[in-house]
Amino acid sequence: MANVLFDPGREGFADGTINWSTGDIRVMLVKSAYTFSAAHKFLSDITSGNDNGRSASLASKTQASGVCDANDTTLTATAAVACNALVVFQHTGTDSTARVIAYIDTPTSGLPFTPSAGQSVPITWDNGANKIFKL
Repeated sequence: MANVLFDPGREGFADGTINWSTGDIRVMLVKSAYTFSAAHKFLSDITSGNDNGRSASLASKTQASGVCDANDTTLTATAAVACNALVVFQHTGTDSTARVIAYIDTPTSGLPFTPSAGQSVPITWDNGANKIFKL
């Protein structure tokens, strides 16, 4: 699979419920057991046993010509289990309302991998033309 936007994430940008520049946007490390579905709308559609750590709010977010970027970040893995993707989401404090935006399984490097429980995992975004993702 390649990096892709969730359909409800696209909808969120179109209807204004997701604001890249002012929203609390975070990233979650996803266990390999998760099966991607473009129809997933909220983090709760994914998290049942598939969450292996989350970042703090992304810093220095930018957008230009539909390309979204932010500073590289880190998260702490919660379990020693195979992981194959990242999910970018708009944090609301509740998984049932946190909108999923993008599924990333081909970043610059590092996926898939199996972290140690408690391991600090650096997330280095692609510096190519599409950065984190392009709408």
